[in-house]
Formats: sequence, structure tokens, C-alpha cells
Amino acid sequence: MPCSSSTSTTTGDNSSSSNNNNKNRNDSSCLREFKLNESTFLASLMPKKEIGVDRFLDAHPEYDGRGVLIAIFDSGVDPAADGLHITSDGKPKVLDVLDCTGSGDIDTSKVVKADADGRITGASGASLVINTSWKNPSGEWHVGFKLVYELFTEDLTSRLKKERKKKWDEKNQEEIAKAVKQLADFDQKHIKVEDVQLKRAREDIQNRLDILRKQSESYDDRGPVIDAVVWHDGEVWRVALDTQSLEDDPNSGKLEQLNKIERKYGVFSKLDACTFVVNVYNDGNVLSLVTDCSPHATHVAGIATAFHPKEPSLNGVAPGAQIISCKIGDSRLGSMETGTGLIRALITAVETFNDGHSTFPFQHKCDLINMSYGEGTLLPDYGRFVDLVNEVVNKHRLIFVSSAGNSGPGLSTVGAPGGTSSSIIGVGAYVSPAMAAGAHCVVEPPSDGLEYTWSSRGPTADGDLGVCVSAPGGAVAPVPTWTLQRRMLMNGTSMASPSACGGTALVISAMKAEGIPVSPYSVRIALENTAVPIGDLPEDKLSTGQGLMQVDKAFEYIQKCQNVPYPSSRGIYLREASACRQSTENELKMGKPITDDDLYLDPILVFLPPSLSWTVKVNPKFHEDADNLEDLVSFEECIELHSTEEAVVKAPDYLLLTHNGRTFNVVVDPSTLGDGLHYFEVYGIDCKAPWRGPLFRIPITITKPKAGSYLTSTLSVICFWFVGSLGNIERRYIEVPPGATWAEATMKTSGFDTARRFYIDAVQLCPLRRPLKWEASVTYPSPAAKSFAFRVVSGQTMELVISQFWSSGIGSHETASVDFEVVFHGIKVNEDVILDGSEAPVRIDTEALLVSEELAPVAILNKIRVPYRPVDSKISALSTDRDKLPSGKQILALTLIYKIKLEDGAQIKPHLPLLNDRIYDTKFESQFYMISDSNKRIYSRGDVYPSSCTLPKGEYTLQLYLRHDNVQILEKMRHLVLFIERNLEEKDVIRLSFFSQPDGPLVGNGSFKSSSLVPGIKEGFYIGPPPKEKIPKNSPQGSVLLGAISYGKLSFAGQEDNKNPEKHPASYKISYIVPPNKIDEDKGKGSSLSSKKNVSERLNEEVRDTKIKVLASLKQETDEERLEWTELSALLKSEYPKYTPLLATILEGLVSRSNVKDKIHHDDEVIGAANEVINSIDTEELAKFFALKNDPEEEEAENIRKKMELTRDQLAEALYQKGLALAEIESLKDVDKSPTLAATEEAKGGLDKKQTTDDSRDLFEENFKELKKWVDVKSAKYGMLLVTRERRAQRLGTALKVLCDIIQDDAEPAKKKFYDLKLSLLDEIGWTHLATYERQWMHVRFPPSLPLF
Repeated sequence: MPCSSSTSTTTGDNSSSSNNNNKNRNDSSCLREFKLNESTFLASLMPKKEIGVDRFLDAHPEYDGRGVLIAIFDSGVDPAADGLHITSDGKPKVLDVLDCTGSGDIDTSKVVKADADGRITGASGASLVINTSWKNPSGEWHVGFKLVYELFTEDLTSRLKKERKKKWDEKNQEEIAKAVKQLADFDQKHIKVEDVQLKRAREDIQNRLDILRKQSESYDDRGPVIDAVVWHDGEVWRVALDTQSLEDDPNSGKLEQLNKIERKYGVFSKLDACTFVVNVYNDGNVLSLVTDCSPHATHVAGIATAFHPKEPSLNGVAPGAQIISCKIGDSRLGSMETGTGLIRALITAVETFNDGHSTFPFQHKCDLINMSYGEGTLLPDYGRFVDLVNEVVNKHRLIFVSSAGNSGPGLSTVGAPGGTSSSIIGVGAYVSPAMAAGAHCVVEPPSDGLEYTWSSRGPTADGDLGVCVSAPGGAVAPVPTWTLQRRMLMNGTSMASPSACGGTALVISAMKAEGIPVSPYSVRIALENTAVPIGDLPEDKLSTGQGLMQVDKAFEYIQKCQNVPYPSSRGIYLREASACRQSTENELKMGKPITDDDLYLDPILVFLPPSLSWTVKVNPKFHEDADNLEDLVSFEECIELHSTEEAVVKAPDYLLLTHNGRTFNVVVDPSTLGDGLHYFEVYGIDCKAPWRGPLFRIPITITKPKAGSYLTSTLSVICFWFVGSLGNIERRYIEVPPGATWAEATMKTSGFDTARRFYIDAVQLCPLRRPLKWEASVTYPSPAAKSFAFRVVSGQTMELVISQFWSSGIGSHETASVDFEVVFHGIKVNEDVILDGSEAPVRIDTEALLVSEELAPVAILNKIRVPYRPVDSKISALSTDRDKLPSGKQILALTLIYKIKLEDGAQIKPHLPLLNDRIYDTKFESQFYMISDSNKRIYSRGDVYPSSCTLPKGEYTLQLYLRHDNVQILEKMRHLVLFIERNLEEKDVIRLSFFSQPDGPLVGNGSFKSSSLVPGIKEGFYIGPPPKEKIPKNSPQGSVLLGAISYGKLSFAGQEDNKNPEKHPASYKISYIVPPNKIDEDKGKGSSLSSKKNVSERLNEEVRDTKIKVLASLKQETDEERLEWTELSALLKSEYPKYTPLLATILEGLVSRSNVKDKIHHDDEVIGAANEVINSIDTEELAKFFALKNDPEEEEAENIRKKMELTRDQLAEALYQKGLALAEIESLKDVDKSPTLAATEEAKGGLDKKQTTDDSRDLFEENFKELKKWVDVKSAKYGMLLVTRERRAQRLGTALKVLCDIIQDDAEPAKKKFYDLKLSLLDEIGWTHLATYERQWMHVRFPPSLPLF
């Protein structure tokens, strides 16, 4: 996700605070004393002075990024944004804009040709006029369409919906006013309404009014549809969009051609002001419409490269640089990055691009990548994306800069990939006094700069520093035009990364201009070795890296140095108490080996064995194209090793380093250190050029908890002091006692007179897990006490961090005192509880290891998880346009199809345990799923972080899309198990019971409620399975009921919180495996009626019923099949002439026919078949039966009732189908009337249809009245005939109301015939605004095909 923490334009109610830890800053000391004027204020909005940009450009004005191309991996850059049009030397600023996620892809595989009038039918069904000047030698036009809201951000969509709703309401109010007037005129004309027809006429007007009012309340704008046309003009692919549905002006939005080569971009409409770019792939079969999914990327690009000729103080860091925009944030997921987006972006970055002035296209590849995105990770420096990044950096020589994350201030909170990957320069966020006063509008800014409170800190789990350098982490920069403003303030490491990237672009620009070879290694070491340290405490190094980067000093460093290999490092991280009490030994590999088998560095061991030293291996890192003889053989460096604290860390004095690397020992002895955080380094200096500074560093981080803290559950009160406007950060390291599972803390504040905002973090590291982190942001308007509870892992060191927000305490010089008391609790139990589906309870043994605890177990089952296997799978090769890796490997896709059936509406969530919750730390490339119904309507989409969605009752298809270049991996996943997790309704949540005896669940006694646990004494009890009647209906065998169980009471929680185990910080999973259903004892028993018949009679009935089943199974798609069906139906009628089920089956077969040529003849056949069904039924006997009461407890009576109900349904169906056929014949005859006859009838005054003497109309009314005797004609099953009747009588309002009721009551999925009829009625009434609204919804409910992945 984007690494920016704010998009507000001001933070005027806060101030920042001083920091006395910046004594070592020399070149930036001028920032301490400043006074804002207009010039310095504008400069503070786009900070550059902090990293030496002003000094560098004063000395080298033409090295402003010219000749440098930056790939922006982000949410999509708006090329129309202010400052992103041209570079400082007049070249196009944005060379390309790509959607790497596929979220804007349109299927344009449908090909059409223009008619004689130059028109084509678009994919949406709209008629489109082709411009006669467009060249299209083939005459083939690829067409597709898109719901435009799918391309827009949530904020833009919300704004458009409000604007469109205003206009829609105006039209709707006009129609409401007409209906009100019409009703008033009717009431004035007909004071006393007694005639049935008049009553119906008034009801029709009232229904129209009610529909209009109800529609206003239920209005849900799904957005207009845009049609796309793609064609090849003989040279390039061209695109035209029809956006008239977005415009009020009928002359606007017509098809307008665009193409990529001319670098044109479009704007959908003046209302949205949203810029888009088009790209064509797969020979015209895929059109990519590129829009941004948030302002984030444009802001990032502006910081790095914006050029404002008239406002140079607002320029980005490198105004001469060019960019390509690689959208990795998927619009379908808000702005979340996807594996597909990340891989395609890397592919794009190593391709070559035209610089905008060159004669030959595609000759300039990227120099830099900026990525202000990131997530947490299980393993540092691991995963498929990291592997490809290593290739991009080591082989293709791109420099990768990325944000470290916004999860601070706790240690080990850096995110992937920026803070955890060796090949990436991770950047922390710094705020200067000028930024605080100007951009943040703080009244009393700090006198010194400091790291933002929320900026993520190192080290990584394997000891790497995490943050390489820091840069300004906030700016007022350009944003997309759809925001309706030129620029806004954002802050975060997202902003620090492009600042550092822009600074790096200046260095590369200078290197290119002066003929210095560009190497990612030499540039990185220059940035790190010339950075200005921020503070001198251990935590400052882990917060800011090597310090605040300085562009001018970095370039001076490079000018002096030769291009040498760069040995990178991970590090040593001693965090646990056992490791801090002894010398340690392990192997640590430094640098990047050449062989794939040894690509990653060993992770830190949590508990290290007592030994003498660490073995460190340093492997120089060469580019893959290095020459064996000239580069590798000749490389030999004499390295002088230094330790920053020899009393703790000892290393050899010298090292001779060759291409094959060298090992040496590092002795770490933390036993003499005091409590708290300690940071040391072993670094290597070039003996021949010591002025170059460290060639490599081995970071050594030691967090030593307070000795003996595990002896008691209650820590003594920890006191913190926060003076006035200081953004202080206080850290304590606590060894969590063995047996502790949760902690309860009380935070008391005092001694201040203005509101204070604090961040509280508790962080523990556990192997192969993301850091266990509890965090809270708490604001104290005045001194007070607050309590918290959070989960802990026993025996692991916990870092407790309390920080005052960097701008908190404005205008105050009072000292804020914080007392923080932590009490550990723990009940030792079996971790997760599994009930195996049997009637047996599960025994649970408990023990308190710290202090006495109240044992009060609570367990619930509130979810059900159902497993599914795919019903179909397909592996396919993807297009080479954008899915071919730099290595030449083609990416493949595996599509898995799962069928899901819901008996009731529910909130569901898909789960793929193998793949979920990992983006960067996985060897799989990407995943994406879509859930659709039988109409192809999309209900939900998701990727590694599945989201819940609410689905109505029905059947659904889940398509899972997996990508990788290894076909063997995909083959192994063809039968991947998917789980669908469904939340149980509140009334269905199962509360489990506890017992003190093993037979408790069966005999119903010996219930267990609570007891007091004394340390050292174990206590056991049983948890019973859920009662069988409580298990949700339709739970398939093998599905699992899921929930939570907790054991102890929270001391400060309310009674309700203690009843919900999920709210307890130390809750555990509990599951119940659903067993096979019980056998239905009644199944297979024969009925009493059939048992009274002899064998011959029963055999004849079986033969007859089998023949009817065969008839029902026959297809009627061809003339031959229809003839065969007709002959068999005639034969069976001759055998069983009055058998109603047979006649009903024949009627059903006639009705089901499609592609009927002579509709009137077909309707006559339907009417004849319906009459045969009606005549076969004794309606008087049927009526008498339903007039009498029957005893349902008598089996014979129940069987007779079922038979009579079936007969009634067959009669009703026959009457219903007959009525529809009569109405259709009448309609067809009306259409076929000659114009002369129609004019004659109009001259006669036009008789009301219901008063004519036409036999068919009399038959319709007669048939309708007969149907009304047997069923509710307003029901969903028969209501269409009532709609038809009201429409015949021109009571269109009543017809529409009945239809709307049918639609509302009808089961999912929606039936297209209902909505087609609704559109027809709306058009006939003349409500164009409602008809337009419904047509837009038709594309949502009934899309012609599923969207592309």
C-alpha cells in the first residue's frame, strides 16, 4: 500500500518540538535559525535545501536531472498535472503511462464492420458514427466498453455521484410534479369515484407517483458506460472513445482518436476532469485505459521531477529528469499493489523508451526506480519480487529507491521491499524546522530537524540496518487534475523516497554529463558515506540510517572514486535476553554471492549457542556483465577493519579481499552492556584511500532487557518525561515472563496544560512471523489515566515505545510526565482446540505460571469454512506485449474455476492458505480472483488480502487467476483447495459449554463456569461439542465451524467484553469439524398409494413416466430435433390422451422453444397445448378439494394433497402460458396493421382496447379471471400476466409497480426478461431519466462477458 500518512493541506493545530541530538550536523546547521518570508515559505513547500540540492544546482545548474529517466512505481501519474508537462530543457516530462495491474483493461476482441451509413454497433449496444477521415485498411473495428466508475478513484466517484444526483433529481422532480398535478386534476374532475375503471385509473396515477418517489430514495448511480473502438490505420493502433454519456453537451464526447506514439492523453469530461492514456495490446484485442487510482503517484512524481518555469522554488528535486509511470496500484482494489503490477513494472523499467526527441523510438531505458509502496513481511530479503529486483539492479544497473514504511516508532518496523531488501535503497522520513513552519503551518517549529514519529525503524529481523538514508518526508506537490486543485500537502516515507530518488537523479545526471560510469553500488556507497548523521544515539542510526543525504557531497565523493564493487551487508541482531548474556558465534554472509544457491543471507538465530565469535563472509558484488580477466581476476583490495566499540565487538585488523570473497571472525560480547538499546558497527576501510569512508558496514544491534524482569508479573512503574514541544521517543526493553500470554497496562499522564498526542507501541519478534505489534494512538486533552490490554509472547523481549507525536504540545513548555505500569498475565493451555465432530468433549489443561488468575473460559463458533476443489483448470501463455520477463521467459497463467452454492444470503470471504497475506515474501508471482453469478455480474474481486462480500442466495462462480513463468509450479496448483468462510448470523452463533466431567455433554450435568488458578497447580475441564441442532443447516461434511476461545478475565474490561473471546488479547482458535449428516430414516419408504397397486399397474406407470422423462429431455434446437419431438409427443398423446403431467410436459416443451420464425403460429400451438392441459383437469373436483380441510398427519391424505397441489400448479401454468400467448398474438397483430387501417381507427376516436369486441381480447380477460381463481396473480411466478393485462389497459404505472414488486421478490440471480420489460415500460411512459438509469444498470447486471484479469 502507499507509504504516505496524510493528504491534508494543513496541520495547523499542532507544533513540533526540539531535538538535542543533531549536534553532528554541520552543513545543515543553517536550518536551525531561519525566518520565513515569501521565498523561504514557498521553498519549504518543496524541501530541497535539506539535502544539499541548492548547493549542487548552484554549482552545476545543467546537472538538474537531464538525461535521467525515472520509473515511478505507484498509483499512476497524471500527465496533465501541473509541473509534469516538460523538463527544464524542453523535453516531454512523461514518456509513457502504463497500467501494469490490468485494472483498466477492456476486452476489445469483438470485431465489427461499418454499415453503409458509416455506423458500427458498439459493445454496449450503442450506435457509433465512424469519422470518414479515419484510415482503416482492413475495415475491422475492435469494440469494447467500460463502466467509467471502474476507472475512477473513490473520491472522484463520490464527487461525480453527488453532481449527477443533483441533475437526476431535477428531472425526477419534474416528473413528480407532473404526476401530482395529474392526480389533483383527476380528483377535481372525479369527486366521487365508484366506477371500477375510474378507481383503477386513479390507482395508476398514484402508482406512478409512488414509483418516482421510491426511485429517488433507492437511487444508486453505477456510472455511465463508455464505448471504445480500436483499429489499425496501417502503421499504428488507434483508439477512439465515445464519452457522450458523461457530457451534457450533445456535441461533446463523440469518438475522438488517440494513440500512444503521439503521446496524447484525453479527459473523459469537464465534469470529472480525469486524465486518461490509452495503450493497445495483443493485436488490438486488449485496450488499456490508464487512470490513476489515487493522487499519490502524481505527488511522488512532482517531488522527484516537477518543473515550474514561473515558480522555480516549487520545482521538484530533479526538474530536468523524465519519467515513465508504472501503475502498480490496482483500481479494483482501491490502490493496493498486486503481484501482476509489480512484475510488469519491473519488465517495463528495463525496456527502452524514446526520450521524446530521438528519431528512432525505444532507445532509452530507465536509470532509476522509485517505489513509495510497501507491506510487512515474514522474511527479509526474500521472495520472487526481490529476486527480480536483484536482477534489475545487478544485471541491468538500475538504481532502486523505496520508502521504508510508516509503522514507527518501534524498532524492526521497516516494511518490504524498501526496508528489507539488500538491493534497494530504503529511505526514512525527515522533517526540518522550515518544513514544520511552512508546509505544516506549525506556530512554534523545532529548532532542529528530526525524523517523523511514524517513520519506520530498523533493524530487520536478520540484522540489516533497514533504513539506508533519510530525506524530507513531506511536501506540497502536484496532484491530478480531477482533485480540482494544483497541489496539496502529503507526508510519509512515500514523500521521502522521491526526494531521495530525485537527489540521486541529480548525481546520475552529473555522472553521465562528465562521463563517469553509473553503478548502483558506487552511487549507493556515495550517498551513505556522505550523509549527515541525525543524532548520536543508537536509535538514531536505526531511525535515520546513515543520516540525511547530501547531493553535492555525494557527487564530490563519486568524482574522487573509481567504480569498484560494492560489498553489501545484512547484520547481527541480538534481541533476546539469552543472547545478550554471553559471547556469540554464528555465520553471517556479507554481500551478494554470484550463485543462486547462496543468494540469501542467514537469518539471525533467536537463541544463540554460547561460543566465541561470528563468522562473517564478505563477497564483492559485481555486475553480471563484468569481464573475468579485467574485472574479476584483477580485483584485490586491502581492507582495514574497524569496530566502533572494541570492548563489545572485536574484529581482525586487516582483510585482503578478492573476487571470491573472504571470511573473518567477529566476536560480540554483550555481557558487560547495560540495559537498553545498543548499536555498533564493524566497517571496512580501503587502505589505499581511507578518505572514501566505509566500503561496507556490518550493523550490530543489541537490545538488552532489564535483568531479572521475568521474576515478577508486575513491573515497577516506568516513568517517562516529555518536555514541552519535543517529539521525544522513549524506549524500554522488557523480557516477557515465561507463561505470560497477555499484558494489561495503565498509562497515567500529568504535568501539562495543552493537549498531547502519544504513540504507544509494543513490538516482539518471532521466527517466521511478521513482528507481533500492538499499537495505539492516544490523545490526552488533559492529564488522565487510560488502560490497555494486548497479546504478548512469553520469553521474548518486548520493546515498549512511548512517543510524543512530533508536532504535539504546541505552545507549551510544560513537562509532560507519563507513568506506565505493565502487568503480565498468563494461563498455560493447549494452544488451538479442535473438536473432531464426535460427541466426545475435549479436555483442556490449564496452569497459571505467574500469579493467581480467574479461570473463566468462554468459547464461540461464529464462522463456517467450506472447502472447494476446482471444477475446471486451464494454463495459458500470456501476451508477449507486457508479460515477458527480461530474461526472455514467458509468464504463464493458471485459471481455476470453483462453483459455490449459497442456500441463504451471507457474507463470505475466500481463503487460500498457501497464498494469502504475502505479496513480497513469496516465491509465487501473483493471484487475483473474481466472484460472479450466472449472469456474469461481478460481486467481488480480491488478491492476497481477500475481502468479505455479501452475496444473495444462489449459485456463483469464483475464478482464481495465478501467474508464474514455471509451468511445473502451476501444474502442481491445478487442484488447489479454496476455502469459503461465511459469517454466521448473530442468532446462529454457537456458544460452547464447559464441563467438569467427561460425560457432562451427554448427561447434561457437571457444568464448569469458573475457578481460581493458583500458580503451580494445574486444573482441567472439558469443552463439549456444539449441539447437533445448533449446527447450521446445509453444512457439508468436512466443513469447519470456526471461532475463538479465551480463558482468563481482563481486570478492567466490561462484562460484555469478557463474554466475547475475540476481544480478549490472548484468545485462541477453536474449530469443529462437521461430521456426516444423520441418515434419513424415512428415505426409501414407499407411499401407501403405490403399495396398494399390483405389479402390472406399477410397471405401466413406471414405463409411462420414463417415456415422459425422455420427451422432456429432448432438445429442439434444429428442425430435425423439433420434428422428432413433435412425433414423440403425438405418439404419447395417443397412448395417454388425458394424462395431465404428459400434456403439461408438452406445453413446457413448446414454451421452451427458441428462434421461432412464425411467432403467431407458435403462439397458437401454445394456446392449443394449454387448452389440452386445462380440459384434462376436473376443475370442479379440484375446487372442492381445496375448499375442504385435510388432515396432514394422515399419510394417504398428505399424498392426495401433494397430487392435487401439483394438478393445480399445472392448471395455473397452462392458464398463464395461454394468457401470454394470447397477449403476444394481439400485440403482433397490432404491429402488422396497415397504416390506413390504423388511421381509420384513430379517426373513429380509437376504442379502448379493453372495450373492443375482438375475440382474442375477450379470451385474454376470460383466461385471466380464471387464473385469478387459483393463484395470486401478483406473485413472481404469475405476475407477468398481470403486468401484461395492465399494459393492455394503458395503466402503465400499475404495470410498472407490479413488475417492480416481482423483481424485488424474485430470487437471485436477476432475470433479464424482467428488466427488459421494465425498460420498455419506462420508455413507453416517457421517463427518459429512469430509462437511462436502468440501462446503465443493465451493464452491471447482465454484462456480455466476464472482465479481463
